[in-house]
Amino acid sequence: MTTANSDTIRSRINPDIKAQAEEVLASIGLSSSEAIRLFFKQIAIRKEFPLELKVPNKKTLDAISADSESGTYSNADQLFSSILHENNQEKNPV
Repeated sequence: MTTANSDTIRSRINPDIKAQAEEVLASIGLSSSEAIRLFFKQIAIRKEFPLELKVPNKKTLDAISADSESGTYSNADQLFSSILHENNQEKNPV
């Protein structure tokens, strides 16, 4: 009896994420299967998860929240004008 030279992995994934990832992989000449094999190979070689995973702490979450509340700018001039305006208000409070 011979042993199989490969195993099969099945996983569910959001179709949009799959399509986006496959587009990126195709641009570098990899299929999904090749990318998964590379990912597992790196886990085996490193004996650890090959990507850095971080959970943001409260300070980081607060900064992200404050940033999203500050609005968006359509160009750099608007951004710098807003920063200068904020700095002037801090230096010369009313």
